[in-house]
Amino acid sequence: MKSVTGKIETLRRAEARSVVRARPETLARLAANDLPKKDVLAVARVAGISAAKKTSELIPYCHPVPIDFIAVDFETGPDSVSVTAVVEAVAKTGLEMEALTAASVAALTIYDMLKPVDDGLEITATRLVSKKGGKSDYREVLPRGFRASVLVTSDGTFQGKRQDKSGKIIVEKLESFGIRPDYAVLPDDKEKIRERLAEWCGRGDDLIVTTGGTGLGPRDVTVEATREIMDREIPGIAESARAYGQRRTPYAMLSRGVAAQKGRTIILNLPGSSNGVRESLAAVFPAVLHTYQMMEGGGH
Repeated sequence: MKSVTGKIETLRRAEARSVVRARPETLARLAANDLPKKDVLAVARVAGISAAKKTSELIPYCHPVPIDFIAVDFETGPDSVSVTAVVEAVAKTGLEMEALTAASVAALTIYDMLKPVDDGLEITATRLVSKKGGKSDYREVLPRGFRASVLVTSDGTFQGKRQDKSGKIIVEKLESFGIRPDYAVLPDDKEKIRERLAEWCGRGDDLIVTTGGTGLGPRDVTVEATREIMDREIPGIAESARAYGQRRTPYAMLSRGVAAQKGRTIILNLPGSSNGVRESLAAVFPAVLHTYQMMEGGGH
């Protein structure tokens, strides 16, 4: 199975449809409930709902999903019954297969219950109608000339005693969005960090991402430097990163990192560990880029 460990949970929805073709006289008997197997559509609805819940048991590479809503509905035409299945959940992975399975099994159930009176039945046009949810729904258009910087704060890295991994991870993440950031390493010195942040804000950087200095050590001062220059805090960003990390390691609660706005610059304090950085980036990107539309007055 493909790992979805790094994905965020979002509200997801999928709709699928399947069509059962039958003779007009068969559909007339269906409408009158004049069939050897009674209550065809009611049974098919229950079968489709049950099938959606069991999708991961039927299809090997599907992940189990905590489904919150399933609807299976029918529309009868002159020569067919159309089955529509809708599935919703707050989950890490999409619900296309759950919706398709529900529609398919409901159609198969109709086929099974009509076949004693119609040997010309056919199931056709099983397809995904729509899907919503996941990071693909939260793509953002960056401002023209978008400028970003990555700041590593670490005595050991600055002195050449330790190789930087976390800063490079941030650079790679930003590059995946087409952003080419500047990169710098400073010691755990509050004044130097504050000065560099102020310099980058003053020259018009849109985004500054720091790594390191967010813990409880005596030299962890990046948060304090950020607070000294920021105009206002954006607590939800840091809260989301910590909540995401907390589900993977209890140590995530020890990060003091803040997210802040300075003029038109967004500053993000990420942990110093490479795992902490990966998790924080997964938690807040690309949604954090929506801040620029909001600062332009675009709202949500």
